[in-house]
Amino acid sequence: MSDKPWSEVNLLRPKKGYMGGEVLITLVILIGWGGATFGFQLLQKFLETTPQGENFFTRFTFFNLPLNVWFTGQFLPLWFVILCFVFNLYIDRLTARHSRTRYPYEH
Repeated sequence: MSDKPWSEVNLLRPKKGYMGGEVLITLVILIGWGGATFGFQLLQKFLETTPQGENFFTRFTFFNLPLNVWFTGQFLPLWFVILCFVFNLYIDRLTARHSRTRYPYEH
């Protein structure tokens, strides 16, 4: 067992190196996910032109769907996959940079 108390691990003040990079990419990914998911809904609410909730996004069509439906049903799942890919790519490179054994894909 470690001599350090559990209270020394703090995600709000990560240690330099691997943990700092991991916390940074996690924060960036969460902001990207939250911004796309909740930001679009808030933008729609602020741009409402009628009491029924019509706005530019409900009138504009993309691939024969209203833009708000396409964005929510098609783009957001694709955005999630893109964010997962970026997260994994960054973590792989971060691990290679901080690992004692060198990986073949390290640059």
